[in-house]
Amino acid sequence: MTLSCLRNNVLLVCLSLSLSGCASFGKGMAEAVLEKYNTEDTRVCQVRGKPFLGLDASLNKLEGKTKVLMVHGVGDHFPGYATEFLEKLAKELKLTAKVSNYKEIQLMSSSEPEDRLGHLRVTRLQDAGGKELWFYELTWSEITRSQKALLAFDNSGEYSYKRADVNEMLKKFGNDTGPDPIIYLGKSRDLILRSFAQAVCWMSKDSWAQLPKEGRQACDFTDSLSESFKHDDMVFVSHSLGSRITIDGITRMVSVLEQPEKKSTLRTINKEKRAELQNKNVQIFMLSNQLPMLQLGRELPEVTEQKNDYCMASGAKYGSRMFNETAIIAFSDPNDLLSYAIPHDFNDKYLDSRLCTNVTNININVAKVIDAFGIGKIANPMEAHIGYAKDDRVIALIASGIGHTHTAQLVQDKCEWVEITD
Repeated sequence: MTLSCLRNNVLLVCLSLSLSGCASFGKGMAEAVLEKYNTEDTRVCQVRGKPFLGLDASLNKLEGKTKVLMVHGVGDHFPGYATEFLEKLAKELKLTAKVSNYKEIQLMSSSEPEDRLGHLRVTRLQDAGGKELWFYELTWSEITRSQKALLAFDNSGEYSYKRADVNEMLKKFGNDTGPDPIIYLGKSRDLILRSFAQAVCWMSKDSWAQLPKEGRQACDFTDSLSESFKHDDMVFVSHSLGSRITIDGITRMVSVLEQPEKKSTLRTINKEKRAELQNKNVQIFMLSNQLPMLQLGRELPEVTEQKNDYCMASGAKYGSRMFNETAIIAFSDPNDLLSYAIPHDFNDKYLDSRLCTNVTNININVAKVIDAFGIGKIANPMEAHIGYAKDDRVIALIASGIGHTHTAQLVQDKCEWVEITD
């Protein structure tokens, strides 16, 4: 726990008291909080769902590469935002070598080249035995940044000086993060989903040389799905709003594949290449999952409550599925005010049946809970929202999964698992 986070927790407790009371107890509170943080780590980690393998099993395959796409959530992001997460993940997976140069791609659409769709940074990691992980960091903030500029005056010194210090901090955070879900419901949603589709298209490239070193360039699936693509594993890691973007982006892809006349680079995928997609088992790790909240007020997917028809080999529509299986692993800190566990009936009612999804919920305290001196227990909600990618248990679960012999020792020691069967 950093000094900054500790200070924020003390501040939150102070806000719960009268101002004079906080001043009176200031020194004692700080000492008590420090004492709390020196005690044994009792944070919860409860896994409810099917076993999943994580990235390590993919890396140990005899053929193919492991490709991970990171999709950020609300707030203004810049390329490199996932660096700490990637370094922790690489250390956990013992990937000790990295190709010196990134691939820095400014995303664009071939059909509408004037639209700016954000940025994709690609990093290539390896180990001594030749295992490869390609990490694709998607930054779509460029799409919403100009619209959020409407709030610039509210953030400026010309106006913000009138606020109390704590209120100013909270207002800036709200102005940065609050507009993104609203903007996503409008016209920019199509641009963000096209950004996602472009990132997936670049994921399907087989050769490092096929990826442009830098500059603006559009990807087309026409020449993307090479012979070795069928051996590559596709993994997605999302945060907050990124969970909705990832599910919407994949659902949009399957809808286009069903209706190839739609305007999309996917229209060029032939039956053979589509069969390669349908044989893939895809994992989506959702940090601070928001699917239930962001489903409110939305129409249902085109196909629901038909999982057996699409996902069982004997099903009447088995040949129209998108993937063989889509495993959703949803991480939620109960003290994260912007995160929600996925209800047991959500899968059938609100996720497209053609994705063949199964859901594992992970209830995990990424922020420490402290006793606020008789008032009640409290956790820093900011840390509870953004702390997932720094948590060693989260990293270990993504790297090695749970429910099998290769589960990391940290997960075995710190996490409780209950298997949920169909």
